[in-house]
Amino acid sequence: MSKAPDMAVTIAGIRMKNPVLLASGTCGYGPEYADLIDLNALGGITVKGILAVPWEGNTPIRLTETPAGLLNAIGLQNPGMEKFISEYMPFLRRHQTAVIVNIWGRTMEEYGEVAARFDDVEGVHALELNISCPNLKAGGMEFGTDPKTAAQVISLVRKRTRLPLIPKLSPTVHAIAQFARVAEESGADAISLINSVPAMVIDVERRRPVLSNGVGGLTGAAIRPIAVRLVWQAARAVKIPIIGMGGISCGRDALEFLIAGASAVAVGTATFLDPGTALRVVSEIETYLQKHNLASVRDVIGTLEVS
Repeated sequence: MSKAPDMAVTIAGIRMKNPVLLASGTCGYGPEYADLIDLNALGGITVKGILAVPWEGNTPIRLTETPAGLLNAIGLQNPGMEKFISEYMPFLRRHQTAVIVNIWGRTMEEYGEVAARFDDVEGVHALELNISCPNLKAGGMEFGTDPKTAAQVISLVRKRTRLPLIPKLSPTVHAIAQFARVAEESGADAISLINSVPAMVIDVERRRPVLSNGVGGLTGAAIRPIAVRLVWQAARAVKIPIIGMGGISCGRDALEFLIAGASAVAVGTATFLDPGTALRVVSEIETYLQKHNLASVRDVIGTLEVS
C-alpha cells in the first residue's frame, strides 16, 4: 500500500493537520457541530464574529434560500467577547485543531479593543478580521472597500495583538490584488477570500425585500466561480497565504481554490445541508492526491496553468 499523502499545511505560522477549516458564521462557536462531526479531524475552526459587547443582529427575516445559494442578513449576532471567552473557549481548548476567532468592530478603536482582549486568551491561534460584511449597517464593509481605511484598521489591530491576523476581504472591490497587497503591507499574516456577495431577493406579491435588512450576503455554490477568480488574482499579488472560501461542497470544489493559489479552504453554507461536508472534503482531496501520485497537498497549491 502506498504511503498516505501529507495533508498538513502552515497558515500564518499555524501548522494544520489538513487544509480544511469550518468557515466563520456557519459553524457557530463549535459546540453546535460537536455531536455531528469530529472537530479534531479538521484543520481548523473559524468561529462566528465576535464584538466587544453582545450584539442582537438584525431583526427577522434574516435568511432565505436562492437557486444554488443562501442569502443571509444575520447581522453578526454574537454574545460579546467576555461571554465567548468564558463560555465557549473552554470547549474549544479541549480540541486538537486550530481556533481562529473572527472579530469585528463598529469603529476602528473597537477592532483594536477586541483584538487586544484576545491576545492572551489561551487556545486562540489567530484572528480573522471581518472588514467586509455586506449585511451590517455599522462598520464591516465600510472598512473593507477603501484601501486607505482597510490599511488603517489592519495596521491598528496589528499594533494591538501578537496573534496572527487574517483580514477577510470583500468580493466587491474593483481590484482585489490591490487590497491583498494593502493587507500584506499593513501587517496581515494571511488573507481570507471571499466574504459573501451583496444581493437581494424580492417578494413580488408584497413588492418588498424578503430580508428585513433589504440586502444580504449571498453564499453557496452560486458564488464559487467568483471566489476562485478572486483567489487566483490575489495569490499572484502577495506572498502571504490565502484561505479560500465560497461555495465549497466537495473535494473538487476545494481543489479549484488550492490550484488557484489558496493554501487552505473553508467550508461554510454546505454544512447546513450536510454537517459532514468538511470531513468529506478532506477525504476527497486525499483521494485526488493518491490518484495523481502526489506526495503532499502542497504539491497542488498554486499550480494553475493559464495560457
